[in-house]
Amino acid sequence: MNKRDFLKLSGAVTVASIAPLALTSTAALADASDAGSASANANSSSSSLKPITAGVSPISNAEREARIKKAQALMAEHNMAAIIIEPGAAMDYFSGIQWWRSERLTALIIPQKGEIAVVTPFFEQPSVLESLKVGDDVRVWQEHESPFDVVANILKSRGIEKGNIGFESSVRYFVVTGVTTALPNMNIVAAEPITRGCRMYKTAAELTLIHKANEVTLRAYEYVFSKLEIGMSQAQVKSLMNSAQQQLGGSSAWCLALFNDASAYPHGTNAKQTISEGSVILLDSGCSVHGYQSDISRTLVFGKASQRVVDVWNTVREGQNVAFAAAKVGTAAGKVDDAVRKYYVTQGYDKDYALPGLSHRTGHGIGMEGHESVNFVRGETTPLNKGMCFSNEPGLYIPGKFGVRLEDCLYMTDKAPVYFTEPPESIEKPLGRLVPLNV
Repeated sequence: MNKRDFLKLSGAVTVASIAPLALTSTAALADASDAGSASANANSSSSSLKPITAGVSPISNAEREARIKKAQALMAEHNMAAIIIEPGAAMDYFSGIQWWRSERLTALIIPQKGEIAVVTPFFEQPSVLESLKVGDDVRVWQEHESPFDVVANILKSRGIEKGNIGFESSVRYFVVTGVTTALPNMNIVAAEPITRGCRMYKTAAELTLIHKANEVTLRAYEYVFSKLEIGMSQAQVKSLMNSAQQQLGGSSAWCLALFNDASAYPHGTNAKQTISEGSVILLDSGCSVHGYQSDISRTLVFGKASQRVVDVWNTVREGQNVAFAAAKVGTAAGKVDDAVRKYYVTQGYDKDYALPGLSHRTGHGIGMEGHESVNFVRGETTPLNKGMCFSNEPGLYIPGKFGVRLEDCLYMTDKAPVYFTEPPESIEKPLGRLVPLNV
């Protein structure tokens, strides 16, 4: 594949219900005379990129209320009187509050019975209320007061003075000790059976947002592929990809761009790399749509690929097929990783994590966070069930040479896995396509 034929992209993002994407002329892939023109391309916006996210809605208040009820049912099942949640994805998931963690406690309290409540500093209350979607019991504390006394008063008002109280593992030590001091008769337990038990299984509304985020990222890839030039740096391509996703309506866009031997390291190195004839280009990118994430990786070659690169690319692509076939409803998630490693052994790679080979898990959960439980990783016994979402990314890495990672996210139906984006069919057609949502 020469530079002018680099991306005719006959495998472009098309589905029956979505109009085919307009392909940018491959003339943009002609030899760049210097890196300056590459820099200009990387920093420019394109009038051809328009927002595509207007047709999807954020999570409704009714759905958040249903989440709280499910959490309370799980608390009853696990003998938990309440859970306390710090700012982050779980707080947003249940309440809509989008906040950050500081030395001043803001927390969401969900009792097994009764209404939820929020604790926050007095001067932060107006800002917290801006994103609060459900509940109206917001209690404040002044700078000279203990927020943990406020937490204790809330729980006592719900009839809770003893029993089990749940915290996620990410909750900070001073919060746990503060609550136990204020409520000495409470027993601290893990909240993950509640929070993970809710967040792990996505509803149709959540799947719709993840699907749209994946559409944004895949369309951005198409645009960026058409703009690649000799001399472009990793930073320039990263900037171009982030800008494209933002113009298409994605938020919190991110991109990892790894060229040449840097692609052999899953999260890159500090070494500076530029595109040259025959460069291996590994891109890992995603964005958010109303709080839900995409995560897609593509590996391609600028110019003619060596037979070694083609062979490894094809092996990784088959690794995705193996993982997809192993992801059956009721199967332990770890068996997906086992199946991939068993296949890679037949191709001459190590059964474990040695290099050259697959040095990371086959995939991770995804939703409001780019990485969520459960994972496609050895030893994971959680069974696959409807609504669970995962990345499928069984990369292969050859230190000092190159690496290949292809990553597409999938979700479980009650029958089988379904891709959000279908993997590319070949290294000559490295884009893939968007798959219609099946909900």
